[in-house]
Formats: sequence, structure tokens, C-alpha cells
Amino acid sequence: MDTFALLAQGFLVALEPINLLYALIGVTLGTAVGVLPGIGPALTVALLLPVTYKLDPAGSLIMFAGIYYGGMYGGSTTSILLNTPGESASIVTALEGNKMARKGRGGPALATAAIGSFVAGLIATIGLALIAPWIVKFALSFGPAEYFALMVLAFMTVSAAFGDSSLRGLTALFIGLALGLIGIDLQTGQARLAFGIPDLLDGIEVTTLAVALFAIGETLSIAATPSSGDERIEPVKGSVWMSREDWSRSWKPWLRGTAIGFPIGAMPAGGAEIGTFLSYSVEKQLTKKPEEFGQGAIEGVAGPEAANNASAAGTLVPLLTLGLPTTATAAIMLAGFQQFGLQPGPLLFTSNPQLVWGLIASLLVANLMLVVLNLPLIGLWVRLLSIPRHWLYAGILVFATLGTIGANPSAVELGILLAFGLLGYLLRRFDYPIAPVVVGLILGPLAEQQLRRALAISQGDLTVLVHSPISIILLTLAAAAVIVPLVMRARGQGKILSQLAGDED
Repeated sequence: MDTFALLAQGFLVALEPINLLYALIGVTLGTAVGVLPGIGPALTVALLLPVTYKLDPAGSLIMFAGIYYGGMYGGSTTSILLNTPGESASIVTALEGNKMARKGRGGPALATAAIGSFVAGLIATIGLALIAPWIVKFALSFGPAEYFALMVLAFMTVSAAFGDSSLRGLTALFIGLALGLIGIDLQTGQARLAFGIPDLLDGIEVTTLAVALFAIGETLSIAATPSSGDERIEPVKGSVWMSREDWSRSWKPWLRGTAIGFPIGAMPAGGAEIGTFLSYSVEKQLTKKPEEFGQGAIEGVAGPEAANNASAAGTLVPLLTLGLPTTATAAIMLAGFQQFGLQPGPLLFTSNPQLVWGLIASLLVANLMLVVLNLPLIGLWVRLLSIPRHWLYAGILVFATLGTIGANPSAVELGILLAFGLLGYLLRRFDYPIAPVVVGLILGPLAEQQLRRALAISQGDLTVLVHSPISIILLTLAAAAVIVPLVMRARGQGKILSQLAGDED
């Protein structure tokens, strides 16, 4: 009953009139920006991060929750009507959803995506509320060595999970770790890598880095990419609502997608795209109309979209309970916590339970707001899709710059924004993942602090890092996260070479 009592207290926070207003603003802004072509949830959250800077912590995080869920929903609208997924997890929605839109069934496709998102978000958020206290109890037994091993696991899983190359992922991670060294050393009080610039003594601002890498870098990357021609927006014809047959074909995929997406999202090495592709495969196997798959099957929208949103709620499990960001969006959300001096993890549940449970309750409120608001406003979101690209990305540059200046009015901060924006462009240009850089900057100083504490307690004995079974298990999982993908890729290349050799014979 403790969990339900804490959740009830969370609702008292989330249902305060001012917090309801923040949630409404969050879901509206998140959907409005997320629905724009080529903008995924990570870019949406990064772009709107400075908006929450001046609010109190509870209001800011509640607005953040609305932005997060709104950005997830907005991506499905773009995928269905424009065939332009804002992120890899929306690719499967575009496969069937855009075919439905071309057949004049864009309304039911958007409706099943919206209701599936609501069902998945509701169940997954309740799952988060039930699971979180158990993980927190377990994590409270961690010492410095266990925390360091946990950080190493986060570094390795994020580096291996993003992009096609573990080496590129690790390189991006080490860029973030190097940036994390800038500023005053918390143990000795000495300045490191500040180069005599007073603004750097507090370290690199995570908000500035996130906005630069995701917003500025993405904009420069798209501006440098030749346009492939005019994109056609499929009009929403007929009724937006679903028929009785659509309902009967959608409700089981919603539940199956939720059951697949939530545990995958909650895993340290999870990722929404795995759940969506797995859900699509399951629905294709179980459907009574296999001939419709690839031609606009509603199950191919309902299941993957539910899996996508359940996975989004699942990523909050390791983020809130252990402080581990497993996706790019989660890394930016971690930056949102840190702008108020808050570190997600087991201690946050004990030191500030009202804030955490208010946030979890606000996810349920934001989820309900989305389904009530977005179905009637589909016409408005379709109009936003027609904004010319050059206006859109010029607006993003202006908004990102003004947001950064508003949060920290400094010429040095503006220069850092531009420099990291160029870095973001170069990383994309050479296929390096972005998320490990942000994770390295956020978790690097924390990992260093825990390592130094562990070594201070053991008087420099390195074996303290592998003394406990928990540390050994976490470090083994970290090694497996890097080695297993390398082995799998090597085996895949070996099979291709053997097939080529067979063809030559």
C-alpha cells in the first residue's frame, strides 16, 4: 500500500491548478514541436529545455513530462501523414500508417496511434510506479564501488547501443568524459582545463551542450543535406474516428505492444526501436489478414505505436531509480534534473519523494490530456506540417539561441553553443552518435567522484572495485555490452563473406 499512498500524494502535487497548467503547456508545446517534420522527441525536449529553466523544480519537471509525452505523440503524426519519421522508433509506424493515409484512412491511423499511446502510457506509467520502489530498495544498498560499476555499465550500454559502431560510440563517450573534466575539481577545489576563463570554472552547462548538439547540430546537418524533392502531405479524409472493425483489430495489438515495449525500455541496454520492430513482427505473425501488411494494416500502426510509448515510459525506470539514461531523450531529461541540482536515483526517492511521485502522477495526467486534446486538434497539427523547411530550421536556430541566452546571458556561453553546434554537425556528418557525449558529460564527474571515494576508503586498493558480487555482475554486463555486439557483427560479416565466396565458386 505504500506505493499507492505515495502515488496519491503525487496526485495532490500534479493536480494543483498551476501544475495542471504547466502539464497542459508541456503537452501542447511538445506536440506542436514534435509534429514538425524531421524533429524527434530528443530534439523536441532539447529545444524546449531552456523554457523550463525559470520555473520551480516541480513545475519544471511536470512541464518536462508533458513535453516528453507530447513529443512522442507528435512523431507519429509526422510519420503517418508525411512518411518522415522523426526518430528510428517511428519508422515502423510510417510503414503502415502512411499507406493507410494514402488510402484515405489517415484519420483512423492517427486515432489508433493516439489511443494506443494513451493505453500504453497508462499501463507503463502504473508499471513504473509499482516497480520503482523495489529497485530503489535494492539500489540503496550500493556503496561507492557499486555506483562506479553502475556508471560503467551506463557508459558501455549507451556507447554500444547508439549507432552501428561500438568504436564510434566509445569515441563519442570519451569526448563527453573529457568535457566533464572542465571546471573545479570537487575533491581538491583546483581548476581543471578552464584556460583562465572564469565562465568555465563551473564546468560546461549540460543544457547548453544538449541544445547545441541536438538542435543546432541537427539544423546544420539538414541544411547541408541536399533536398530530395517536395514532400507530400497526405490529407486526412473522412472521419477521424475508428470503426467497430478498427477497434476490434486494434485493442489486442495495443496490449501486446505495451507488454513488449515496457520491459525492453526498462532494460539498461533497451531502446524503443527494438520494441517497435518486435511488435510489428508479432502482429504480422498473428494477424488474420496478412495480405494487408505492407499495404496499410491498422495492427501495424497500433502495436508498434503502443510499444514505442510503453518503451518511453520504461526508460524512466532506470532514469528515476538509478540515474541511468538509456536513450538520447532520457539523457536530456537528466540534464533537466541537473539544472536544479537534482540527481535522479535512489536517494532522490528518499530525500524528495513529493517531487518524484508528483512527476510520476503528472505522467498519467499528461497522458490523459494528450488523448483529449490531440484528436480534436488533428487539423491544426496537419497545418503545422506545411511550414517550409527553411523557415522551420531558421526558427529552431533563433529559438535555441534565445533560450540559451535567457538561461545564461553570457558571450562565452553563446560561443560554447556555437562551438558545440558545429561539433554536433561534424559528429552527424561522420556517423558518430550524439547521446554518449551528453551521457559522458553528465555521468563522468559522478563516476569520477564514486571511484575516488572507493579508492580513498580502500587506501588505493583497486581490488575494492570487484569485491562485491553486485560490482562483479555490473562490470561483467558492461563488458558484455561492448563484446557481444562486436562478436555479432563479426559473425554477420563472416557469413556475408562466406556467401560471396560460395557465389564465386
